[in-house]
Amino acid sequence: MVHVYDVMCEGQRFPLGLSTARPRFSWRIGAAEGVGDLFQEAFQIQVALDEGFTSPVWDSGMVHEGRSQWVDYGGPELSPCTRYYVRVRVKPIGGELSPWSDATWFETGLPEWTAPFVSPEPVERVGRSSRPRYVRREFSIDRSVAGARLYATALGLYELSINGRRVGDSFFTPGWTSYRRRLLYQTYDVTDYLRPGRNVVAGIVANGWYRGELTWFLERNLYGREIALSVDLRWKEEGGEGRLVTDSTWRSSDGPLVYAELYHGEVYDSRLEVPGWDLPGFDDGEWEECRVLEISGRAVEAQEAPPVRIHERLAPVRIITTPRGEKVLDFGQNLTGWVRFRVRGRSGDRVRLRHAEILDKEGNFYTDNLRKARNIVEYVLKGEGEEEFSPRFSFQGFRYVCVDEWPGEINPSDFTAEVLHSDMEPLLEFRCSHEPLNRLHHNIQWSWKGNSLAIPTDCPQRDERLGWTGDAAMFVGTATYLSDARSFLLQWLVDMTLDQRRDGAVPFVVPDVLSLLEQQDPNFREPPFGSAGWGDAITICPWTLYRRYGDRRILERLYPAMQRWVEYMRAQAREGLVWERGFHFGDWVALDAEEGSYVGLTPLPLIATAFYALSTEILARTAGVLGLEEDERRYKDLHKRIAAAWCREFFTGEGRLRVETQTGYTLGLAFGLVPESAREEAAARLADLVREKGHLTTGFLGTPFLLRVLSDHGYTDLAYTLLLRDEYPSWLYEVKAGATTIWEHWDGIKPDGTMWSPQMNSFNHYAYGAVGEWMYAVMGGIRAEDGGPGFSSFSLEPLPGGDVRECSVHYRSPYGLIASSWTIEDGRMHWVFEVPPNTKATVRLWGVESRSVEGAAKLGLQDRIEDGGPCAAAQVGSGRYELICPVPVRRFRSMT
Repeated sequence: MVHVYDVMCEGQRFPLGLSTARPRFSWRIGAAEGVGDLFQEAFQIQVALDEGFTSPVWDSGMVHEGRSQWVDYGGPELSPCTRYYVRVRVKPIGGELSPWSDATWFETGLPEWTAPFVSPEPVERVGRSSRPRYVRREFSIDRSVAGARLYATALGLYELSINGRRVGDSFFTPGWTSYRRRLLYQTYDVTDYLRPGRNVVAGIVANGWYRGELTWFLERNLYGREIALSVDLRWKEEGGEGRLVTDSTWRSSDGPLVYAELYHGEVYDSRLEVPGWDLPGFDDGEWEECRVLEISGRAVEAQEAPPVRIHERLAPVRIITTPRGEKVLDFGQNLTGWVRFRVRGRSGDRVRLRHAEILDKEGNFYTDNLRKARNIVEYVLKGEGEEEFSPRFSFQGFRYVCVDEWPGEINPSDFTAEVLHSDMEPLLEFRCSHEPLNRLHHNIQWSWKGNSLAIPTDCPQRDERLGWTGDAAMFVGTATYLSDARSFLLQWLVDMTLDQRRDGAVPFVVPDVLSLLEQQDPNFREPPFGSAGWGDAITICPWTLYRRYGDRRILERLYPAMQRWVEYMRAQAREGLVWERGFHFGDWVALDAEEGSYVGLTPLPLIATAFYALSTEILARTAGVLGLEEDERRYKDLHKRIAAAWCREFFTGEGRLRVETQTGYTLGLAFGLVPESAREEAAARLADLVREKGHLTTGFLGTPFLLRVLSDHGYTDLAYTLLLRDEYPSWLYEVKAGATTIWEHWDGIKPDGTMWSPQMNSFNHYAYGAVGEWMYAVMGGIRAEDGGPGFSSFSLEPLPGGDVRECSVHYRSPYGLIASSWTIEDGRMHWVFEVPPNTKATVRLWGVESRSVEGAAKLGLQDRIEDGGPCAAAQVGSGRYELICPVPVRRFRSMT
């Protein structure tokens, strides 16, 4: 017996306010225990206006296809602001029709945004204030409410309530987008909030990213000088409908939140609280009228990415008195969020909290690396029993909190750290016998969580917190293992296309604020666009999302921008092939950089041309997926010519680079630029360079590919040596030093306990966490690159090594659970793995003969030579498998 579960619409469960006119449906197939090799033969989808499906608006009929992901709605045009119910059933090959799935639903959004934007500020404050404004509007409803939706957005950040009850559980709405071109609106089901009689919508509007201080120059008003709110509340009551929108009848005033800036924190004076301001019946006669603003040139679109929510709450693990006498709470984990506290005291007593990631060598509170970001929360008590507070419109990156002011004795139980990030579904579990590696995985997870608040950022603590494109491009392979990052990254990538220059250059950061600054960073030397490895986020990220989640529409939507980027590089390159011009970050913060430089020794033209080749190859593959045959042929030919030019320019032809660096060899081998005849020699030379140094020297662009190149070219033992090394520099050096997230620098804290320069020293920076992809794909053996999109087919080929005796990776793919767990005993590997229904896996045991495998017959293993290496291999369908074999050893394999 089979069943259908996890029916989703546009990759979401129960989405409110969908903007797409032709939504797509996906589902997973479950099977009874012991049922294997299960493939879908046909499916049927019904969409209806009622949960009983009495009269479906669309019935697909029985469609004889194997697709279970991203199946297009094929019915009549959907009505806006309407809930539809969906159910699915399937027929497996050789099996019986399944029961209908449980009904799920989706709800369409507004056809267009028509609610006015209103400014709650006095004119004299425009462009100069960091004080949030409070707004309210009272209204009447005659009868019981059958359904109600509130649609809202803002220029700035907003928080709303109805009749004193907070609307929704998301924060930092409406998010950060390319505000000059588009805003996002959120949809809330507020049916239970409204009642017959008097009601009130109330809210607070703050600067946020729109008007607040941003970047290390602390410039403000980058998108506009006036904060504003736009609300569209619609309800159905007995006998009719009602609507309330923002207009000049809304009233505004100051309130107890007297200061809020993202980088700097908040100041709240509870003595200024006005009881009942957010309830019906409050006299707002002395409040000011809001002003209606003319807003043009910006699209207002439904949010598709997950909202920011509170995910975890942590108690302090200890309270410290530092050598300087500071009282410091240690939450045991570097995190992104804020502190909620309870306090008692007299009117006028103060609470003052500062936030930091680390303590210095002497054990004192350390904030120098925050640069100009203050990260301070202040609260003034009203003195009426127990009071509770947490910020609303700022977030901090911290592990430690210094309690500068507090009435009475500090009790750690009065403090809770609330962890905030975008609500992406976790997909992966990793566990092995090597505890420091488990900690490394933990640190990678927490750096990703800490830098996924609304957009993918570089860091969450200092005066930066920007969407650096290079960081995301290098980490996307790991991110898409860890979580369902599809809609989160797609939303950001759409803004990348909006901020892309007309000539195709991609900005350094997205949303692009650097080009809006009055001051320009002299280190860039040119406008902040078009750096190799950073701009390639526009090709690497969409392709990775397609490969991991199978959503072809991502490529359709982003292909024009991908193509513009490749054509930009072609225009910059000498003879259209070797890219030497422009500013490049290069192998950023590599260990082979010269003293005083952030840029590694790998020649910039070598790196730029390598990434030009990679993006061109991705573009050609994308064109092939989209059926653009002429483009596919043209870009395949261009890629071939770029690769040949790279070899002529940077390679001796004898297996050696003209300038030998670990990153140079890594990129050449990873991107398939080294000729087949020289690949073995180049890989051997890379291995020699690593052994000569005794450690890696790679930076942001080389590190993500280093271990994969080594293991795919027969140096798995050396890859494990680098991974398991716990002396500086290495991943486990940070773990041994007590890190709970990934550092920006290999030597953020040096072996002698001193710090790297505070000018650029984040302790929560996910870029070097890109090694996670190797841990899950090579250690665990779950590899996506050889198979179909969305893990419709994939390979299972674990490579144990070092002193790791056990490893288990569970990955929740679009089709279901993929699991790989191995144990080494007496020189043999005991391996248990699972393949989900409607997929197939290629199993490879490198360096193993099929006759030496217990369980080979069930799998149908055969001995093969693949990409220069011997292996026992088979293709299997769904099910749970178990075998015992000699420990696999990889000899050599081409990366392409």
